Amino acid sequence: MLWPLLAIIVGLVVLVWSAERFVDGAAATSGHLGLSPLLIGILVIGFGTSAPEMMVSALAAWQGSPGLALGNAYGSNITNIGLILGLVALLSPLAVHSQVLRQEIPLLGGVTLVAAWQLWDGRISTLDAVSLLVVLSAFVAISIWRARQTGTDGLGSDTEETLAAHPMSLKKGIVWTLIGLVVLIASSRVLVWGAVAVAQRFGVSDLIIGLTVVAVGTSLPELASSISALRRREHDLVLGNVVGSNLFNTLGVVGLAGVIHPIDSGSEVLMRDWVVMAVMTLLMGIFAMGWKGRPGRVNRVEGSLLLLLFIAYTSYLVATVVAAAG
Repeated sequence: MLWPLLAIIVGLVVLVWSAERFVDGAAATSGHLGLSPLLIGILVIGFGTSAPEMMVSALAAWQGSPGLALGNAYGSNITNIGLILGLVALLSPLAVHSQVLRQEIPLLGGVTLVAAWQLWDGRISTLDAVSLLVVLSAFVAISIWRARQTGTDGLGSDTEETLAAHPMSLKKGIVWTLIGLVVLIASSRVLVWGAVAVAQRFGVSDLIIGLTVVAVGTSLPELASSISALRRREHDLVLGNVVGSNLFNTLGVVGLAGVIHPIDSGSEVLMRDWVVMAVMTLLMGIFAMGWKGRPGRVNRVEGSLLLLLFIAYTSYLVATVVAAAG
């Protein structure tokens, strides 16, 4: 039992380190190749921070643990909004200026509804998974077109400041991208092995392991990048990390895992986990979009609410495991 637990701890630590190196290297490389700061913020940083979820979920599906893959994706979405956005807003209220984010948040809401439709029959089929990847491809294409048409935007400005604060040559960017990717794959394999072994040892479903330990662990890169952006008062980049990551998790992570292995989901995924994810997504949208003249923002009270929801949800999952074991 010691080795699987050690594998989880070491796997998570190395995973976070490699993900940060991968995102930093990819962002710097993209800048040298001529990508606009807005596009780097939307795709490279927003999606790049979901690289751990993608690797872990793909490997889990490949090794016959699709429940871990699904739990990791949806659990990470809940963690991103409840723990990361909630905690960051509690530290410092976030003002939302980016029009791009105001367009992406409704899209995230629509994608979340699509997830419910796919979960309705208790199975994410290969066709369902392919459709998610098609939607993701369309989103990437539209983002590229929109970045070329959009002038000044808060998210682009924040990304430009981030790149300037961490200058990196093209050669160094490529090297760190490759190193980060290789180590990311290796640490993901270690983490999945440990998580599956622990789940089997204690009789806990791989879905629960994915929703809790693995989801929080793979979301740590988003937390690190969000706190770093907060220190530079780049509020739009904080929200962009969360929205971009959740879009990629719902479309890319679940889509890739489902293509590798169709995912059977129990009714609890729709009635419990999806409901929590949808409520948090709705609250984030209401806070960030603003209404009736209220500017878009996430203040400390709203951040506290998101954080409390996350704590309550996670506590409930832990309580069900303890009750089942007893």
